Amino acid sequence: MPNDLQPALAMDLDARDGDWRPTPHGAFLGEVLAQHGEIVAGRDVLELGGGVGNHTIPLLRLGARSVVTTEILPDRSETTRRNVERNCPDAANVEYRVADWLDTEEQFDVVFANPPFAKSGMQNRRYFIDSLILDGHKRLREGGDLLFVQSSMADLRKTRTRLKENGYAVDILGSSEGPFRDYYFEDHAFMREMRHVEDGFEIRDGIYYETLSVVRATLTTWTPAMGAHLS
Repeated sequence: MPNDLQPALAMDLDARDGDWRPTPHGAFLGEVLAQHGEIVAGRDVLELGGGVGNHTIPLLRLGARSVVTTEILPDRSETTRRNVERNCPDAANVEYRVADWLDTEEQFDVVFANPPFAKSGMQNRRYFIDSLILDGHKRLREGGDLLFVQSSMADLRKTRTRLKENGYAVDILGSSEGPFRDYYFEDHAFMREMRHVEDGFEIRDGIYYETLSVVRATLTTWTPAMGAHLS
């Protein structure tokens, strides 16, 4: 880890059975977050899926004005709280909510996430990525940002296109190549699907590689036509 990232990312984490543990995707997202702390400094952040707090902690250290961090189960939310209190004992600007993905209230300056993909549990493995793109505006203030990580196997080209179609300006803050995780090979349906994703992965010297990209998508101003149907 580069020395200049250590203050934000050094932490003591505790995980119990059933907790989401940090992944290569999450580690890279954390590194890019630490490099671009100005995106969250002084802003209100909604973190979807606090896990063991490995992103909640740097969000607080990087100067977010407030952080609302969600988890789908009370026990997992308690893990987030426990690790934040251990590493940021003086943080008073964090709230813990039990909520399913975007199913919460209010609007924020930043929605931050590591969307499930390979193990999304959905027939459409892009479900959580597409949900961010289609419904993220409900949780964002004008000019707000989606900040998330995805694999090349989730089709970055499709993500860029759909974000632009839905009124976002797109910037890739960083990319990192790494070998497949072991469980990819255990899911034969997943491997079959991934072979149809253009530029989804590479094989070099018998080793499979995916590319992780951190996406910043800024919600632009748009005014619907007169007489348009509005919910």
